Amino acid sequence: MTLSLTVNGKPIELDGADLHQPLLHFLRARGLTGTKEGCAEGECGACAVVLLRKDAAGDARYVPINSCLLLLGSAVGQELLTVEGVAREDRLHPVQAALVESGGSQCGYCTPGFVMSMFAEYYRADRDGYDPEAISGNLCRCTGYRPIRDAARALGKPAADDPHLKRLTGPAPVTAPVSKADGKAFYRPARLEEALKLLSEQPGLTLISGGTDVVVDINQRNVSHTGFVSLENVQELQAFTLSADELCIGAAVTLSEIERRVHGKLPMFEQLLPLFSSRLIRNRATLGGNLGTASPIGDSPPALLALDAELRLQSVAGKRSVKVADYFLGYRKTVLQPGEIIVAIAIPLPAPPVQRFYKVSKRVLDDISTVAAGFSLRLDGSGKIRAARLAYGGVAATPMRALDVEAMLAGKAWDSAARDAACKELKSAFTPMTDHRGSADYRRAMVSQLFARFFHETTTAPAQQAAPLA
Repeated sequence: MTLSLTVNGKPIELDGADLHQPLLHFLRARGLTGTKEGCAEGECGACAVVLLRKDAAGDARYVPINSCLLLLGSAVGQELLTVEGVAREDRLHPVQAALVESGGSQCGYCTPGFVMSMFAEYYRADRDGYDPEAISGNLCRCTGYRPIRDAARALGKPAADDPHLKRLTGPAPVTAPVSKADGKAFYRPARLEEALKLLSEQPGLTLISGGTDVVVDINQRNVSHTGFVSLENVQELQAFTLSADELCIGAAVTLSEIERRVHGKLPMFEQLLPLFSSRLIRNRATLGGNLGTASPIGDSPPALLALDAELRLQSVAGKRSVKVADYFLGYRKTVLQPGEIIVAIAIPLPAPPVQRFYKVSKRVLDDISTVAAGFSLRLDGSGKIRAARLAYGGVAATPMRALDVEAMLAGKAWDSAARDAACKELKSAFTPMTDHRGSADYRRAMVSQLFARFFHETTTAPAQQAAPLA
């Protein structure tokens, strides 16, 4: 089978190409140098391109992603646009024209990335006004954001004869399985059974889905891999089901898709996901990947711990379920056995009626956390605490719950006395480390201060931002 991808409407054969290289390098080597390399870790957005993808309703839509974090193997069969492909012959695209009109570019290095993010936003079917999130993954060091924002705000609706709009009326490409074992192996199976078989027969293969963590190591640390098994096409890992008892999210569902599906339904995720990197990253990143890396500062574990989530795991030997609370064994160590895959994340329902997620970082958005916390609370009819969950990331070798404090709070009234007692105990609940993001003393202070904030917000304001799933 001939491997190929379509770039700016033209097919490019990939036979003989290194499928382990980032898409960015492949594009630039072919003269498409409008796509820039800035940070090589998904921070700046200078490398943004747009994929044509199918949404949950089956419609085609443009999805901006970081080409520095997409392996060429994952791009096989895809259809994408770079900044060279947005204009119509000798006429600028409306996004480009708006940036020119507003003075939205100086040195111009970041401009192609902004164009691509704004291009995808321009064609968003339900767009109504300016969404700052559309350019949240793009950094500009010299122009300043006001003229760029002005350009985004000035955008009207696409003309009826716009060829890019017309393309959305057709189907998105169906990406077929990939099996390339000569040289550097790259597999993209369609079924879970195939993926598990590959891992069983070739234990040296590396699992990848969005690639937003693994490819950073390739770019920044020159890490090489024997081969990859890409899980993004595995049907069983794309499930998203809601029943009376649980919300079950496939491990390969992107964070952006989760964001759309749970909007207005699960407060913890409503608060977590906007702080989870940038939209460019969330368009590729997955919960399965975030848990698979086992980072003690991963954003999702504190929220999942507070919601009492469990993981559905599977290998050729069979299936099993593990609570997120029992999943982490030590620094970057988990209960996952060789050849075992996280298939889904299950959140029991009804969800706690009071829930919050907090993240302390040097920047408000698109940054690594110093301390993250997920809190949930169930009260009885008299205002006493039936159950409390206090989960933290960044304060130990693994994400952890403050179990002793949770036990102390049970049965107490949700009042300032309970807050003060909990804050006192929380100051010695963990043994945080000191690093460049924050000292141990700072982290220790944040542990109790975040809980105090939780108390304040849930006793002086509505207890939730949206009706939780029930």
